[in-house]
Formats: sequence, structure tokens, C-alpha cells
Amino acid sequence: MKIEQMQWTQATGWSPEMPGSLTTDANLVLIFGATEHLKNQWHITDIRKAYPNALISGCSTAGEIFDVTVSDNSLSVTAIHFEHTRLQTTHSRVNNPEDSFHCGKKLAQTIPHEGLRHVFVLSDGLNINSNELITGLSGQLPAGITITGGLSGDAGRFEETLVLWQDKAQSHIVTLIGLYGKKLNIGFSSLGNWGSLESEHAATHISNNTLYEMDGKAALELYKSHLGGHVAHLPVTDTQPLLDFHSMDNDASLAKTIPPPDKNEQNLTFSGDIPESSHAHLMKKNFNPLANNTITATETSPQTLNEPTAELAILISCVKRKMALRQKTEKEVEGIREMLGTKPTLTGFYSYGEISPFSSGTKRELHNQTMTITIFSET
Repeated sequence: MKIEQMQWTQATGWSPEMPGSLTTDANLVLIFGATEHLKNQWHITDIRKAYPNALISGCSTAGEIFDVTVSDNSLSVTAIHFEHTRLQTTHSRVNNPEDSFHCGKKLAQTIPHEGLRHVFVLSDGLNINSNELITGLSGQLPAGITITGGLSGDAGRFEETLVLWQDKAQSHIVTLIGLYGKKLNIGFSSLGNWGSLESEHAATHISNNTLYEMDGKAALELYKSHLGGHVAHLPVTDTQPLLDFHSMDNDASLAKTIPPPDKNEQNLTFSGDIPESSHAHLMKKNFNPLANNTITATETSPQTLNEPTAELAILISCVKRKMALRQKTEKEVEGIREMLGTKPTLTGFYSYGEISPFSSGTKRELHNQTMTITIFSET
């Protein structure tokens, strides 16, 4: 596997200059960037000229990860030459969350299954029920195929998110990359521990991805009662608590970003389903555990690889973590570098949702408030 990276900013342009050394050898290029820059077609045209044979994939973000640097309003480009791995890609439109299951099913049915090792998914971040998307995917893929990926962002505006398909940035799109080959090794990890609990409530009325009641009270009103003077800043204030759902049926715990509330409703509708028979923990930010726990989480990733040395690590983290960590955001990325060593190339983005299994052999889940890591190597 050979990899090279470059970054574009308004101040510096491309650094380093394109094209790099891979040019016609690159078979995958990942682009993560600000919405307005992805919309400027000349950026994509430059990248296509530099890597004419590559599959180009990517999305808009709430922040770009380029090695150990976290940037806003930039483009992060990672060109990859897989020596022993084949790639297939497909896409589907998702007009609204009700399309999500069918979208996932279609994506999984469209790509070949023979030799498939892993699928990497990038999705519209606003018009999706990601649990339904994952369920549709999982039901059609062969047993044992891992799924990771994330939901695109738009810098916390929650207005329009974009995914690249056929060299164009588009909304309402979900893309899937299938990776094939016996020499490909994949590892993954995720962590969303926010530390301090503020309170715990029984989720007494749930329907799919909508929380209607906690402790028999309207969900939105009970949630607002914990915000005090910050209630006017929903949904993106970094001082608000967040919801962590712990299923009573298993040990699964899913932290959820609070969505923009409908002023005419008293419920909360999330981008993914809520575990049945769950308790909702109101959590608050705790800076040091955020960074330290992410570092610990990366230790599990190399253990799932046949070859312990990662070559590429894709990091997808929640915009809420970025808001909470503020100036310390880069510390958790630096911690991942320290744990994985100097060899792997780091790329990724801050998202509106992260897709990863909890651990090897478990079901795929949509996470919020987590840092997820997918690592690749070839043997």
C-alpha cells in the first residue's frame, strides 16, 4: 500500500503541490472538506487530473482531520494505491429517512459479494435514519462482513450535507465502497465515554428513532429542564448535556446528539434508532476523559489485524466531541498517533454520526459522540 496526502486552504492553496508521485497508480482518493469547497467543482477537477484512474470518494464535514491536524474550511486529500485489494463502489439516493432501509438494501445488493472483506459507507448526514440504513445493508451482505463509515456534516449548521459521487458533491446521496482481497486486513474501534452522569431516566415511550417520553413525561420538556439558561441554544451548544441510551437487554450503550427540536412537538427524533427497553443517561462534557478514553480505545484496533502494523487509519469523530474539546481537539488525534505509531497515514473528519461495530463480531451500530477508527493494512 502506498499513500500520499495533501491539503488545500484558502491561505496556502495546495500543500504539497499536486500532482504527487502516485498519479496514475492511485486507485482510491478520499476527500473530506468544507461544504463550500466541495461545491467548487474546480477543486475536484484538479484532483481528478492529478489521479485520473482513481475512485474518488468523500463528503462534507464539521472539521477535517489531516494527519494530527484538525482544520475547518479546508480540503483533506488522501490518495491510496492498494497493491492487493480490489475496489467496487455504488450509490443510492435517500430522499428522506423513510427511504433508509431500502437504500441500504439496494447498496448491498448492487455490489459483488464474492471476495468481499469490508464496506465503507459515507452518507448524507441529515436525511437519513442510519440504523435503518445499516439494517438494510446488514441483511443483504454475507455474514462476517464489517461495515464502518460516517454521516457527512456541514460545520454544525445542519442545513445541507454533501457526499461525492461521480466527481460531484451532492446531497441526499449514500455511497458504499466494497474492498476485496485476502491480503487486506481491517481493524476498528470506537469509544464514546463522556464520563460524568447528570441523571438517569427510563425511556418509557420509544418508537424506532423517536423518543416520546422519559419517566412518563414529554421527552423534550424533561430534557429542557436540565438545560437552564442554555435551552435557547439547542441543538448545538457545547454546554448542553447529551443523551446516552443504555439497553437493558444487553450491554450496548449509544450516545446520541440532540437533534434540532420541533417546537410544535414534545419528542426528540434522532438520526438512528433507540434501543428498546433502555435507560437514558443525561451526560455532560468532561474534557480529560474524552481525550484519554479515545487513546485507550485505539489499543483494540491493531489486535483485530493479522498484521499488527496499520498503514491507513480513517478517523471519524462526532462534531459534539469537537465542540466539547475545543482547543484540545487535536490532543485526541495526537493520542491516536502515539498509540498506532508513526507508520499509518491518518485521515478523517468530524461527522453527524459514526458507523462501526462495538467490537469484533458484534452488530454494526450508528454512534454519536464517539471517535471511531478504521485501520487497514495489506500483507
